[in-house]
Amino acid sequence: MNFYPLIRVSALAAALLAPLVAQPQAASEAPPKVLRYAFLIAETGFDPPQITDLYSRTVASGIFDAPLEFEFLAKPARMRPNTAAAMPEVSADFKTFTFRIKPGIYFADDPVFKGKKRELTAEDYVYSLKRHYDPQWKSGNLYILENAKILGLSELRKKLMDDKKPFDYDTPVEGLRTLDRYTFQIKLGEATPRFLYNFTDGSFTGAQAREVVEFYGDKINGHPVGTGPFYLKSWTRSSRIVLARNPNYREVRYDETAPVGDKRLQAVAAQFKGKKLPLIDEVHISIIEEPQPRWLSFLNAEQDLMDQLPPVFAPTVIPNNRLAPNLAKQGITMVRYPRADVSVSYFGMEHPVVGGYEPHKVALRRAISLAVDLEREIRLVRSGQAIPGQGIVGPETFGYDPAFKSEMSDFSRGRAKALLDMHGWVDKDGDGWRDQPDGQPLVLEYATSPDQTSRALNEHWKKNMDAIGIRMVFKIAKWPENLKSSRAGKLMMWGVGWSAGAPDGDTFLALAYGPNKGGANHARFNLPAYDRLYEKQRGMPDGPERQAVMDEAKRILVAYMPYKVHAHRVFTDLAHPWVVGYHRNIFVREFYKYVDIDSTELKKRGGAPH
Repeated sequence: MNFYPLIRVSALAAALLAPLVAQPQAASEAPPKVLRYAFLIAETGFDPPQITDLYSRTVASGIFDAPLEFEFLAKPARMRPNTAAAMPEVSADFKTFTFRIKPGIYFADDPVFKGKKRELTAEDYVYSLKRHYDPQWKSGNLYILENAKILGLSELRKKLMDDKKPFDYDTPVEGLRTLDRYTFQIKLGEATPRFLYNFTDGSFTGAQAREVVEFYGDKINGHPVGTGPFYLKSWTRSSRIVLARNPNYREVRYDETAPVGDKRLQAVAAQFKGKKLPLIDEVHISIIEEPQPRWLSFLNAEQDLMDQLPPVFAPTVIPNNRLAPNLAKQGITMVRYPRADVSVSYFGMEHPVVGGYEPHKVALRRAISLAVDLEREIRLVRSGQAIPGQGIVGPETFGYDPAFKSEMSDFSRGRAKALLDMHGWVDKDGDGWRDQPDGQPLVLEYATSPDQTSRALNEHWKKNMDAIGIRMVFKIAKWPENLKSSRAGKLMMWGVGWSAGAPDGDTFLALAYGPNKGGANHARFNLPAYDRLYEKQRGMPDGPERQAVMDEAKRILVAYMPYKVHAHRVFTDLAHPWVVGYHRNIFVREFYKYVDIDSTELKKRGGAPH
């Protein structure tokens, strides 16, 4: 979860007036076209089975190829073949999926290949999917495949774990096999109508070469080798990531259809049609966690793109959600969009203080939720760049209903105090703070990060809890450290954001599915009634019946409150005028292969050299 601090308007005004920094360009030859931008949170690595965070997956998506992809400009979202020769064959019962891969696709060069070109085959996809089942890699996305019940793989995993043997990649299983050099087939134990969505994400189902993984072993997280448009040129952990054009990338041409009525994107589609992808040579990604340095870096043209304008700057940069005139005069482009995400704070359901399903534990979590002033949080902490969350499912996905209203967004200190009093969470020792029903001190411990944005959230949390007599302390650690602790079930509370990689709300409901504990289910919620609803909707086609089941699942989460849903964020990206063709498709992470850098415009505007 990303929260944003307040800064003095005078400092911001001065920053807005700062001129772009002019730098000399090399005269001997045209420099490579480079797109530079910054992440606000550090990456964790680039090995698909080992990564779940948005930032690592954004990089990995440009390196690894999934069989399918979403069209870049299409709205609503629409899939098409990527490395697949055509859309897969899908059985009428949504249990059998047959993929045929295009011949003549090659991996990026790597010393493991000993100077030879290594062709992509169907077996590479089979091997890469099996890696998620290998306990060695502790895949955070295994739950998605296990929920689909690929025949034989979960059983193989369990047997080898019980026998304490390494995962056997060569043991054939009914549900995942190659039919020939370029064809593989997946068979599921249950109907899964939206199973193909999983094969649009290179950072999840992208192909890896077995010999590369075996050569690098436990260092594979830093040695991604794929067939995508870019390769990892250099990496300084938590500081700088450099991607470069993959010389072996196949012939792919820009061929996008813009939405009707969007003149800007229609012009882009016409301008780029037929051009070879990627359009740029390199992507340089910095890690700048604090909002103000990241913003100043963009203003000074040290970055070409501002990914996620910090909401604290919204009143001045995009007053009334329109680009400020002084920025518009510089030719800066604004792209504003809702992301399919949700910002939540979770309660560790196995924690002795805030966890549990007894009425008094449920009352504690619901009281805490009622005491959070979401209107103030959105207005002040988020500068209005969000809408209140009523349920766990995020916008832009099936299952999100803008008319759905629940207690989740309610703010009432009176009701919160009444719940606490009724269930024995009262001050027993007279020190002014509420205690547990057994008389032990009640102290909430919230995991957080050391950046300024998190401190703004912490302050808001503490004011809300002070007002109802609950002590709250903050456990500070870097985000990757908190992620590791969260997966191990060691945190009492933590604030996170969750984004969908496809236009379906299942990924949000998966956050509370019992078997996903230790993976997507960070709260470690485990309720059979909820699990039954989750499993039922998963096998249903989209329609009113499925929506009704999903709504009932959302109501259970409101009642038990394993997650306090805060908001669904609205994002604004900014791009300098030399960034041509910028667009944000929330289901295409590797957007950078579709944008170009106009070197002439860059030089004319005095941008920093690339």
